[in-house]
Amino acid sequence: MASSFGLIRRGIVGGRKHARIALLVAVAGVLSLGASVGVAWAAGFGAVVEQFGDIELWWFTAALGAEIVAYLGYMLAYREVARVEGGPQLEMPRVVALVTAGFGVFVPRGGFAVDLDAFRQAGCDPREARARVLGLGALEYAILGPAAAISAAVLLLEHGTRAPGPAFTWPWAIAVPVGFVAAFLALEARTWFHRKGGWRAGVGHGLDAVYVLRQLIRAPREHGVAALAGIAVYWAADIFCLWASLQAFHVSLSVPALIVGYATGYALTRRTLPLAGAGAVEALLPFALGWSGVALAAALLAVLGYRIFNLWLPLLPAALGLPHVRRIGDLPT
Repeated sequence: MASSFGLIRRGIVGGRKHARIALLVAVAGVLSLGASVGVAWAAGFGAVVEQFGDIELWWFTAALGAEIVAYLGYMLAYREVARVEGGPQLEMPRVVALVTAGFGVFVPRGGFAVDLDAFRQAGCDPREARARVLGLGALEYAILGPAAAISAAVLLLEHGTRAPGPAFTWPWAIAVPVGFVAAFLALEARTWFHRKGGWRAGVGHGLDAVYVLRQLIRAPREHGVAALAGIAVYWAADIFCLWASLQAFHVSLSVPALIVGYATGYALTRRTLPLAGAGAVEALLPFALGWSGVALAAALLAVLGYRIFNLWLPLLPAALGLPHVRRIGDLPT
């Protein structure tokens, strides 16, 4: 009798978890659809329909392959961030589960919530776990930020004040170098910020992230090369996925303009955004590409194609990985 009640209870709990997963996927779908309809209205529904009629589907094969490579690169970087400075040695199956789950729509608070609790469960104290999670974010921007800054500078040199979207090329060209210099100059004061508490403690946490990045760079053979290479492969492959999706709609865009448009569309990386950026990316990225010179209708359709491989298809491996991830924060397992 007791075993029967146990089976019933597990069935009810399992049903609730499956229902919650289905609800999160539905919410993400509604947000993505709503944002896309809004952009389509701005572009003109007729223009979108006309653009959709001229599509080369085989480019999406390249987009799919690129996204697989992107995930593999991120997994490599993730493992090295975990290991630096004597951190936890995560096995690759665990890394695969954490990365895919964190990039899915199953976590309302965003993928970094998965990472934070995962590092704590692996034995890190709360501050160290937070530092590693923020360090992972710093590692992402350590590659994407300079790439966008250099690309913006190239556009400004080539086109001057006529550069595509000068209002968003100048901030990349100026703010990124200044920000990196300021962060590394303030690094030695991070313990002082922590002691002060309040908003200063928040600055201290940010400097902890820069500290993790510095330690990766200081240990190139052990961790740094693999971490930087992994995250570089991730960004390059993900940008290539977007480029291939643009090619499917016969859109030609220079590499600097593509990088700046991509980076602007991801004001925050999708691992930091709730529900993997569902709705936000579909709303921002087409306009960012539009500022780079792409017709909004074509930009919208390219982003929708890109998100199939960037978000929706990876939900399958993410769902398969959920049983291998213990209950982490608000992640249903």
